[in-house]
Amino acid sequence: MQAIYPHQYVHRETSKIMNERLFADRIINFIYSSQRENTSTLFHILTSARVSGLLAAFNYDIPLGETLTGGRKLLQKLGVDLTECVDPPATLDTARKVFERKIKYWEKRPMPEEKSIVVSPADAKMIAGSFADDSLLFIKEKFFHFEELIGPDKTRWLDTFRNGDFAVFRLTPEKYHYNHAPVTGRVLDIYEIDGRYHSCNPAAVIYLATPFSKNKRVVTVMDTDVEGGTGIGRVAMIEIAALMIGDIVQCYSETRYDAPRGVKKGLVMQKGQPKSLYRPGSSVDVLIFEKNRIQFSSDILHNRDRKDIQSRFSRHFSSPLVETEVTVRSAIAAKNRQ
Repeated sequence: MQAIYPHQYVHRETSKIMNERLFADRIINFIYSSQRENTSTLFHILTSARVSGLLAAFNYDIPLGETLTGGRKLLQKLGVDLTECVDPPATLDTARKVFERKIKYWEKRPMPEEKSIVVSPADAKMIAGSFADDSLLFIKEKFFHFEELIGPDKTRWLDTFRNGDFAVFRLTPEKYHYNHAPVTGRVLDIYEIDGRYHSCNPAAVIYLATPFSKNKRVVTVMDTDVEGGTGIGRVAMIEIAALMIGDIVQCYSETRYDAPRGVKKGLVMQKGQPKSLYRPGSSVDVLIFEKNRIQFSSDILHNRDRKDIQSRFSRHFSSPLVETEVTVRSAIAAKNRQ
């Protein structure tokens, strides 16, 4: 088995370098190591919908009894802040309930008031990039294939977003797993693309070419150039299932978590409101923007290019590629005013 290297990222609020505790790291490295990339039978079984669902049920539906896991100690070890949860801590008695928890985001995740700001869709580790060869943000096919990600038959959206910018948000299992609308805009299209259930552990990106465009995913395209919108053109939000994710539930709420409903064409979503829920595990969000419509936050770009951090992405791709931990509803980009 190949050596397992540490993976570090930058905590945005403190600028501290953090060591990530990667869940099932040795197992994931074993499955995705170069020696096993082409063992089709075992590999396809392990990344299938059925096995992913069985793993999720086994890992997440067992009660968190004191004798089994230490209950509250497990929550503390995962870094779950019980004071921000909507439901009483005593009701979070399975791992599934922990990972599908609701939080008081209206208090605990403040959002900038400026209309033209793009906010993070999730509590996640983020990297910004571009599809354009001439861009300083250019990251060539490290996380996904552009056409494969959006859908090779989706000519309209491929033309819209070609050479645009993107952001990848990696949600780890302990994170809050609701996705929130990153912009205000009208839904132009929403569709599902079937696929596998690859892990979002960095090992999957390193060992398997463009894994995020091979997974099951939901693509939502929004027009923000509408009355009251964010005003940055069209934006694609891609919610990507991963290992032990059973489903991506569309459940948009205009007020807190009240009266959730499905996301359909014509719906005007308000920035910062809950849009969907991963059930449960690790997963990835991708935002794609039209070319030259936004500017990413300078601190996120500075962190990405740091050479003093041991990122597995930097080590493998031979160039600085460092994630920044961001919180849902925090500013990650703004309208390009040049």
